[in-house]
Amino acid sequence: MGKVAARMKVMPQSPEVDLDELQERLENALPEGAKISRVDREDVAFGLIALYPTVLVPDDAGGTDAVEDAFAGVEGVESVAVDEVGRI
Repeated sequence: MGKVAARMKVMPQSPEVDLDELQERLENALPEGAKISRVDREDVAFGLIALYPTVLVPDDAGGTDAVEDAFAGVEGVESVAVDEVGRI
């Protein structure tokens, strides 16, 4: 069974959101079988930094929908989008 690697773009609600805490909340919110392999951070604008976690999900888990939904429900998250997806 293969895995899908999805690079997500997670926008915090404000520059005041603690990114380390937010990253931990994202990891805790992951659906069963999914894991974060790395997290990049990129300046967006006006002191706002987006998190780009790369999430590995099993091929049979129905894609990234469950991860998007889980991340969208995390405290401090403004928006979640899939940046890129590939099989590994």
